[in-house]
Amino acid sequence: MTRTIGTFPVQGTTRHDEHGLLLVLNRRLDGHDTFLSGILDLGQGAAAVRIFTLDDVTVLRPLETIEASSPVWAGILHLPHGLRPRVVPADLADAAQADNRELDALDAAELRYALTFLGEATTAQIRAARIAAIVSALPPAGGDAA
Repeated sequence: MTRTIGTFPVQGTTRHDEHGLLLVLNRRLDGHDTFLSGILDLGQGAAAVRIFTLDDVTVLRPLETIEASSPVWAGILHLPHGLRPRVVPADLADAAQADNRELDALDAAELRYALTFLGEATTAQIRAARIAAIVSALPPAGGDAA
């Protein structure tokens, strides 16, 4: 097995699509690199899986044939990569500070959404508009009135 940085107990349900088996986790896998491979051990041996974490769900796609005879499953997911830090870009942090707004008020899901929204900007003009939208939605720093 390749070097493992993280090992997580996981459970979920099975689904099938036109490409085969999907293993849908009961809980979204937060803070980890996605669209990468991992190793899933369902107790009958380990199998390589592709990890897809979307807005509200994580799905594992086996890269090889595995037995999933039950609609409910549990296993251990081994990740060869670690936590993906959520880094607030300097331009967003500077804009929030200049407008006396509190970025730390965002929970993990809100921060992920805001950073994804900002990261998908295709031009500097769109990025600036998105920064303004994010900052305007933040609460005032220190509980001051806006």
